[in-house]
Amino acid sequence: MTQTPSCLALALCAALAACGGGGSDDAATPAPATTTSPTTPPTTPPTTITPPVTTAGSTCGIADFAATALTRINQLRAAGASCGSKGAFAPAAALTWSALLTQASEAHSQDMVAHNLFSHTGSSGSTLSSRVDATGYAWSSIGENIAAGYPGLDAVLNGWMASEGHCANIMNPVFNQVGLVCVAGNASTSYNNYWTMDLAKSR
Repeated sequence: MTQTPSCLALALCAALAACGGGGSDDAATPAPATTTSPTTPPTTPPTTITPPVTTAGSTCGIADFAATALTRINQLRAAGASCGSKGAFAPAAALTWSALLTQASEAHSQDMVAHNLFSHTGSSGSTLSSRVDATGYAWSSIGENIAAGYPGLDAVLNGWMASEGHCANIMNPVFNQVGLVCVAGNASTSYNNYWTMDLAKSR
């Protein structure tokens, strides 16, 4: 489905648990992908590429989270991939880490934890584009993968790569930056952690 303005917005079901994406409660059903380009360019200044940075609460206690995640994501992109009905992807250029995309990702995972929800739509009605815009990030194309309940980086990345739409987001050669977080759940949440990956082409 194509919408303008829009973004790639995909959800991945958690391991060993029923879940849904994009507001759906259908187990094991990713949300439909939508493709991407704003009707009017963002007016914010270009984003400076920064080294991997995450806050203490956004790594689920995984050491060297950002550097390890970026290395692994870029290994996947460098290998190329078949993403099922989304097509075969040739090796793609390495992504750089964006502190602003990480900020948008963290805002969404923290919101999912705070309100025990699993959706691309935030508790206040926020969308991927509104969350990224709120950070001041200047983008021409954006996408998002979410997941919950995965025990580590390899597990969540393998899960996304095994899902056609999420795989296509990771392999999309248009994207040049990424931010990723894992926020721990609590006794009130359905899952023990909540992952958000935001990808973008910076302007």
